[in-house]
Amino acid sequence: MGIKSFQGARKVVKKEFDAPILVENYMTRKLVSFSPDQSILEVMELFTKHNISGGPVLDNNGFLVGIISEADCMKTISESRYFNQPILEKRVDNYMTSNVETIGSDISIFDAAGIFHKNNRRRLPVLKNGILVGQISRKDIVIAALKLSGQNW
Repeated sequence: MGIKSFQGARKVVKKEFDAPILVENYMTRKLVSFSPDQSILEVMELFTKHNISGGPVLDNNGFLVGIISEADCMKTISESRYFNQPILEKRVDNYMTSNVETIGSDISIFDAAGIFHKNNRRRLPVLKNGILVGQISRKDIVIAALKLSGQNW
């Protein structure tokens, strides 16, 4: 005679994927921002002070009008040497990138990684309803991927 089990049928529990994968979960929210009329020298000082390589340029109303980066500063330094002009007179609005590619806060880090790969950008401003809410960098995407590496994508 066999042994009877009184446990009944076991329920198969499938673990749900609950790790955050949206840009808003990994973006930097506290940004060092710049104004179009700031001097390039001041921007370079802020880059070194905050250990950053670029940031958003905002108008007086807080709307995104451009991005300034170390590469823009290198152009300024090079031109200043060539034309023998001081850097102090150079303004952000003359060297910033005005045609800024942005990203939404509600897209996945995988889509963001594709955008970074396709466009060779180092950082992208993050907008929510047209308002700047943060910035995501390639490094942020790498960190997110490391956090998710134990999960099934």
